[in-house]
Amino acid sequence: MNSFGHRPTLFVLVLALGTAHCAPAQASQVGGWWGGDWTCTIDGRPARMRWTAVDDTHVDCDGDESCSQSSGARWRGRFSDNGSAWVALNNPRPGVRGGLFFNHADGNRWYLPRPSNGRSNGWTTWNGQRYPLSCWR
Repeated sequence: MNSFGHRPTLFVLVLALGTAHCAPAQASQVGGWWGGDWTCTIDGRPARMRWTAVDDTHVDCDGDESCSQSSGARWRGRFSDNGSAWVALNNPRPGVRGGLFFNHADGNRWYLPRPSNGRSNGWTTWNGQRYPLSCWR
């Protein structure tokens, strides 16, 4: 009991501390004629190719809970040769004449020129040899 004849009251001060939060950004649109699904032949065998835009947002936070965010999108490529499992196509980069250079998951370089009448005839490489790649939609 205190001097006023009452039990001591415990006052609790609650502080709501906000934490830094970076909300995810919406994926930006990426441009390119190669986006979407393609039917292909690779050295005469049936194949499929798919390019989709995927979110490429990066959030970096330091120890003081302050964050910076960069948002955007990038291309994700996939290829299936003669019904086999889908494999990654990497590092798509436009050429000076509007075609697309990219790498197969095994590291080999491929090329497709900008299509004419919905069809593109380019090439793949395997063990240093070039092979025909034809795609259309």
